[in-house]
Amino acid sequence: MRLKAGIWVAAYVRRCNIEGASAVVRRRGADEAGAVFIKIARLDGTAEVFGPAPQSAFDEARPADRAFTPALKAQPAPEADVEAYLARQIKFDSDIWIVEVEDRAGRNFLDTIVT
Repeated sequence: MRLKAGIWVAAYVRRCNIEGASAVVRRRGADEAGAVFIKIARLDGTAEVFGPAPQSAFDEARPADRAFTPALKAQPAPEADVEAYLARQIKFDSDIWIVEVEDRAGRNFLDTIVT
């Protein structure tokens, strides 16, 4: 069984803060199963964004894990491009979560990234 989105986001924000990166929930989505998007702001005008990986990318041995994939082809990208992408996602699904992490090194603290 997969963790509820609200619990996963709270744990992720705490992990980022413990590691010394500032993380905040910019948009609160559906507690039960809202899609989670992670924006990594590098504080130099660029950012990265990660979104849910497609179902085909999940590890069958660990189906409860959340997997992420880079949302834009070129990362890091200008922050304006990342914001435009997130705005499109909100129009598509109003129940998404957006977590913004500020880290000059671009650390994302995600356990599973599918490229």
